Amino acid sequence: MPAATPGTPSLLRAMNDRAALELLLTHGPLSRTRIGHLTGLSKPTASQLLARLEAVGLVVATGTDGGRPGPSAQLYAINPRAAYVGGLDVTPERVLAAVADLTGTVVATHEVPYTEGAEAVDQVTEALGGAVKAAGLTRTDLRRVVIGTPGAFDPQTGRLRYASHLPGWHSPTLLEELAAALPMPVEYENDVNLAAVAEQRLGAARGHEDFVLLWNEEGLGAALVLGGRLRRGWTGGAGEVGFLPVPGRPLVREVTRANSGGYQELAGVEGLPRLAAELGVEPPDTSGGAEAPGAPHGPEVAAAVALLTRAAAAPEGAQLRFLQSYATALATGLASVVAVLDPEIVVLSGAAISAGGEPLRALLEAELAELAPSRPRLVPGEVRERPVLHGALESALAATRDEVFDTSG
Repeated sequence: MPAATPGTPSLLRAMNDRAALELLLTHGPLSRTRIGHLTGLSKPTASQLLARLEAVGLVVATGTDGGRPGPSAQLYAINPRAAYVGGLDVTPERVLAAVADLTGTVVATHEVPYTEGAEAVDQVTEALGGAVKAAGLTRTDLRRVVIGTPGAFDPQTGRLRYASHLPGWHSPTLLEELAAALPMPVEYENDVNLAAVAEQRLGAARGHEDFVLLWNEEGLGAALVLGGRLRRGWTGGAGEVGFLPVPGRPLVREVTRANSGGYQELAGVEGLPRLAAELGVEPPDTSGGAEAPGAPHGPEVAAAVALLTRAAAAPEGAQLRFLQSYATALATGLASVVAVLDPEIVVLSGAAISAGGEPLRALLEAELAELAPSRPRLVPGEVRERPVLHGALESALAATRDEVFDTSG
């Protein structure tokens, strides 16, 4: 498409169309009059705009505002069927796929448990195929797919780094194989980065340009958003804070081979049962599904979540000392991140941190105030259910909306 000249009618129409579509996404169904008021356009111009968008299938008439005085006005909304996207959340336990329409509504999901020896391409195509079928679509109906994994695919080599615990995902030709197997554009993103995208668009980080998301589940990691943009680093490893050397743990050498570092060993979920035992906290019963095929978390995360949930419910005695020790461990590494980046807020996310609730947040904030030169607000993540999957869908939707909302061609 030729570049539009600034100020030309076609460019102005495209800008007005985009503004109206964004308003419909934000507010839901609107009348011609309301769209004109919100955009500053005259009613005739708003009518022409809606007719144009209806003709290309981006908006649909949805009824009237009959509950108001005077004649009923026709309402218009985004056509949810104008485009669909897919998102996948990959963990060592399972691959979870979802399909969303253009409004962001999730219309179907499908989960495939990890099985020993399974190929990554087969896992992805099976999970995505199941979600697409459940939505009554075909894979060619998807405009874009975003896949979230632990670690990151190195943009120079195409190989997955920082995630040796993800079996079957380390072939040097994996991205080429996935591209050949899937008929739509596919993007790959770190799982913690996608949790940050979900919080930025749907949750606790809305309206914040500079924030860090601290995550603790199978791994301890962070996402860095500065100036409103995710920062990935040269190899995609920005935010892999689990490798940080920290006081309280011996130096871990050859960290990529060990797939661990000092901060991971100090504050990761695998050490919490030992810490609880040292403080006299009895382990809760986690039997009955923590290790079942397709479970959302592995046994180490399930055990940590059970310990922290119980401690947060009754933060006194040994339970309080356990929370205090965990808060100190988290603050030890987080203080370095805060000292370097000086974020406005820190979003606390991931199953283990979320399980500690308000008691853990308050203890962590007090510890960080003593260890870091700046004092960002610590806020709990608001996207609790499947944040990585929601981030994948939001990332796919952002790019897809840019494509389909461009009406100037």
